[in-house]
Amino acid sequence: MNFEVASIWTYQLGGDYWWDIVIKGFVLAFVLITAAAYSVWAERKVAARIQLRIGPNRVGKFGLLQPLADAVKLLMKESSAPSARDRILFAVAPVVAVTAAFFAFAVIPVSSVNNINGFQYHWDIAHINVGLLFVFAVTSLGVYALFLGGWSGNSKYSLLGGLRSSAQLISYEMAVSFAVLGVIILAGSLNLETIVTAQKHLWFIFLQPLAFLLYFTGALAETNRLPFDLPEAETELVAGYHTEYTSMQFGVYFLAEYINMVTVSSIATVLFLGGWQSPTGYLSFVPGVIWFLIKVVGGVLTMMWIRWTLPRFRYDRLMNFGWKALLPLGLLNIVITGGVVGLRG
Repeated sequence: MNFEVASIWTYQLGGDYWWDIVIKGFVLAFVLITAAAYSVWAERKVAARIQLRIGPNRVGKFGLLQPLADAVKLLMKESSAPSARDRILFAVAPVVAVTAAFFAFAVIPVSSVNNINGFQYHWDIAHINVGLLFVFAVTSLGVYALFLGGWSGNSKYSLLGGLRSSAQLISYEMAVSFAVLGVIILAGSLNLETIVTAQKHLWFIFLQPLAFLLYFTGALAETNRLPFDLPEAETELVAGYHTEYTSMQFGVYFLAEYINMVTVSSIATVLFLGGWQSPTGYLSFVPGVIWFLIKVVGGVLTMMWIRWTLPRFRYDRLMNFGWKALLPLGLLNIVITGGVVGLRG
């Protein structure tokens, strides 16, 4: 595997490439945590708008300090847990969830490669030639965090939520993987920068509309968002896999969920929406990072809109939809894409 780590910071600091990783890592952590915090604020505003309410408006202008108030509240809450829990796994599970969420974003490029004095500057922490494979490998670890959190709590509700999470995430991960294979066929690469560059003239959402719908539907299920939030179904399981978590441990699970929303929207932007590229040449003067952020924010808001519009699936229908609808459609998309590319080649 060819790992390429390069940036302007490496050039300025005498070739100490680890400084680049450290600096970008802190920046990424700050941006993702802030994005997750204000995604909660935005979701409450979206929900209020749909339900003809006002939403947060008491803490700061337009309620913009509400995420800070929520964080302080979680930090000050008393932490309690079942005495018969597996103490190590109970503590590790939330950390695994948020770590996987952070690591998945490490290889996502948010702007084009810049050449400065012959030195390539990549807008990601680690430039890997199989970046898409890395993303799927890391996000697959999320299922362990949910299952271990449910099992270690020594609660039947948590255990059932963990089992549901395992079945749901594995099932819909297959659908998501099949959906992106069409993009890989068209781009001829697993390198995320190469995939974005291949959309210079036409975004893949126009060539792969079915794949985009399959990916976005599977992404909703993988992030446990309505109408696929069965692992957290409060009507049957109290709160599912995180029933026994309190205080900041619960907050970490919450943080991981919203970071995952940003991650799946970023992947959709890279694979189907042209990444940092503008929709028309007339707007190419706008920096690529801005276009990337606009598309990601659009994806996150769409996920919120769906959550507060559609009802929750019944669990057997959820599984049937994944295996009997999404999976066959994903295979069909691969066959059609492969056939068209083969005939044209």
